[in-house]
Amino acid sequence: MTSRSPSPGAPAHARYTYRLRASATARALLLGEWGRCRWIWNECVVRSKKAYAAGEKCGPARLDKMLTEARAVTPWLSQGSSVPQQQIIRDFGRARTKALKDIKDRVPVRRRAGLPTYKKKREAGPTLNYTRNGFRLKDGRLHLAGGVVLSLVWSRALPADPTSVRVYRDAVGHWYASFVVPVHVQPLPETGAVLGVDWGVKEIATTTSDAHDLPHPEFGRTARERLSRYDRMMARRKPKRGKTASKGYREAKRLRAKAHQKVARQRVDTGRKWAKKVVRDHDVIAVEDFRPRFLAKTTMARKAADATIGAIKNALIEMGRKHGRDVRLVNPAHTTMDCARCGARAKHALPLSERTYTCSACGVTCPRDKNSARVMLVRAGLDPAGVEGVRPPGAWLQEAA
Repeated sequence: MTSRSPSPGAPAHARYTYRLRASATARALLLGEWGRCRWIWNECVVRSKKAYAAGEKCGPARLDKMLTEARAVTPWLSQGSSVPQQQIIRDFGRARTKALKDIKDRVPVRRRAGLPTYKKKREAGPTLNYTRNGFRLKDGRLHLAGGVVLSLVWSRALPADPTSVRVYRDAVGHWYASFVVPVHVQPLPETGAVLGVDWGVKEIATTTSDAHDLPHPEFGRTARERLSRYDRMMARRKPKRGKTASKGYREAKRLRAKAHQKVARQRVDTGRKWAKKVVRDHDVIAVEDFRPRFLAKTTMARKAADATIGAIKNALIEMGRKHGRDVRLVNPAHTTMDCARCGARAKHALPLSERTYTCSACGVTCPRDKNSARVMLVRAGLDPAGVEGVRPPGAWLQEAA
């Protein structure tokens, strides 16, 4: 399977997220708007269940009619802007359609998108979506429909006028604005180099170039002692059922969320920097199409979760698409059993404890992960002579199987 980046000049979309400086008045208005949207979502859940029990259809058009009738008779609802309220109905419709499609296609239960459920007040995070007619940028500030004015921390300029914006609050209590912006490919100078990438747990990424290997930083392990301390604080102060949480419990919960946020940001920063370095130095990248979900049921679950292989792989694909590089996803089956030099396949799978690959046909010996990284290049249709990082002149790049 191969994934190709769009050609230079082809339009695409990207998200640009900025921190918001919201006053107490703005926060109250946003939470009030979220309360109305949350009520609409829960009402959509009720209406869809009733329609299903009666054998009727319940699409966005019917829910839009419900919203119009509700705003006409409910002053509290009509005080808010109709833009995020209509958008949450669209989101509900997409979620319900995806869940019904999975049921119709007989997708395994563990992979299905569940039907939309109620958004509880103390569990669902505030999220408001505004289309182009529901917001505007003026003098560096964000003006939302309903009279909400927010200041942004402009860490970088937007490359074009945004088409929509999502305003949300994270677990720590910080507010953000995420703009959807049309962007174009920003091609980098050609280098004539290729790279094979094999994912792992001891090292997150092993490549055919030693300079581009990504060691496991283990941010989660470093922060484990601090996180355990906050877990104990929350356990001691956990309120009894039906009782309101104390100030100390809420403070411990906030500190725990802040520590988790720091670890998540470290992982994202490391992955994006590595992806940018790889894309800058290579024209073609053969990447193992590895899906690490199964590792959650093994003894390596904690270390694999700390590695965030899936997020780093997505960052590499997005960075390649942004800069017009050819990123190819390669089928990972039997990559640890095949020889990168002669193509012979071992009769038995190598145990994880065996870190050196020895080919019984040609006798080549090399580190196991390095051999797998070279196999990625061969399967991606690259000439084996290019496994050291340089594409031979005139080499034809065919799609990987």
